[in-house]
Amino acid sequence: MQNLLTDIPGVRVGHADDAALASGVTAILFDRPAVASMDVRGGGPGTRESALLDPVNTVEGIDGIALAGGSAFGLEAGGGVQAWLAQQGRGFRIRDAVIPIVPGAICFDLLNGGDKGWGRYPPYRELGYAAAAAAGERFALGSVGAGLGATTATFKGGLGSAAAITPTGVRVAALAVVNAIGSVTVGEGPWFWAAPFEIDGEFGDRGLPAGFTPDMLALRIKGGAAATAIENTTLAVVVTDAILSKTQAKRLAIMAQTGFARAIYPVHAPLDGDIVFAAATGEKPIDPLAGLTELGMLAGNVVARAIARGIFEAAALPFAGALPAWRDRFG
Repeated sequence: MQNLLTDIPGVRVGHADDAALASGVTAILFDRPAVASMDVRGGGPGTRESALLDPVNTVEGIDGIALAGGSAFGLEAGGGVQAWLAQQGRGFRIRDAVIPIVPGAICFDLLNGGDKGWGRYPPYRELGYAAAAAAGERFALGSVGAGLGATTATFKGGLGSAAAITPTGVRVAALAVVNAIGSVTVGEGPWFWAAPFEIDGEFGDRGLPAGFTPDMLALRIKGGAAATAIENTTLAVVVTDAILSKTQAKRLAIMAQTGFARAIYPVHAPLDGDIVFAAATGEKPIDPLAGLTELGMLAGNVVARAIARGIFEAAALPFAGALPAWRDRFG
């Protein structure tokens, strides 16, 4: 176990980003089509192929997921991931036609100091292709890929990942892109809201403060009164090697959303676009009631841990007025 999304066999992750742009793309690829669904809790989501993931709709398996910065411009990243998969002959087959199925979601990073003057066409399709081509079993965390330009209310945002395993050997892991309107840390201090779920010091082992003051619980949101619904989003992908139906994958996504509430304060606001994708590679059977409940419990935990790791591993952007990274202040 590497404590990464790729601890699920048959899953690969790749990044592509541009330092001058201060934005990028992360591609999650499945060696075989994965059963998938999603759950949206934020008030301002930006998605691609989201209707396809409704359990009542026909297509059961997906070939990849594209996460990107760039707000609505970043939705083109899914086309780049799709193009790379098509070259590999991957996709949903209808007689002689092969269509890679690549849902996706975006976060807003257009005002982070990077050069967004890209001219007629935004670069996200090509970044999506490059991210897919780079996908492997090991990948970086922090200010990379779709997390390069991410921010939160108090510290630089980023991309994190975490994994867990049930006593019966079923694996579940998460990848999160943290661009929340709220804060992942308690007040202005070094403590992460997700501290009770930390394993092996994966985000600094600072625990929680001895007590909570009114200031720690005060509202801290990015942009203050000027915040808008398109500026903030946390995106998460949860993958398990369990055998799940599309309806069960939907339930897993719903339960995994509890990880957002454990790690971000406030969360699921009208100013966020919070989304969880849940996918199953279909290797191990589980009990449909108690087994799925346990899996959903762990999914919430790994999402919370992935969110905290995204902030812990992030590096500040090299622009005037950029938010500090957690490590800049607390080492």
